[in-house]
Amino acid sequence: MAYTIGEVAAQLGVAPSTLRYYEREGLLPAVERSASGRRAFSDQDLEACRVIDCLKTSGLSIRQIKAFMDMVVEGDATLPERLELFRERKEAMEREMRELQQVLDVLEFKTWYYEQAVAAGTEGAVRALPTDRIPAEHRSAQAHLAGESGKERLGAVS
Repeated sequence: MAYTIGEVAAQLGVAPSTLRYYEREGLLPAVERSASGRRAFSDQDLEACRVIDCLKTSGLSIRQIKAFMDMVVEGDATLPERLELFRERKEAMEREMRELQQVLDVLEFKTWYYEQAVAAGTEGAVRALPTDRIPAEHRSAQAHLAGESGKERLGAVS
């Protein structure tokens, strides 16, 4: 099936100019053109666009994505390098997700903390809570904020 640049852009949630840029940069070298010069994206082109979007979102630069796309064109001889690239990106994304989860945990803890302070009318009521009175799901975030030693007060940095 053939897709227009507008259809592909809509499916990917990007501007048509982004797809033109990808083509200019050599990321999509095989996009067919109609007799009138309009781009006609194939299912394979659409899949390539999705992979490009994934790699871009994972933190690769356009130059790195171009190198990957060049490997695809080279064929099976580059399979080990492509596999390694995806393993590295996967590990990087897993690391980033762990870091983001820790940030989310702190935000959830601080939300709970301030909800309790607002309800009590004072932050002192929450700051004085012993660790066993902090909900279990928030204890690791509280410990993270208190540092490895855990010696700092609960509300040391409000």
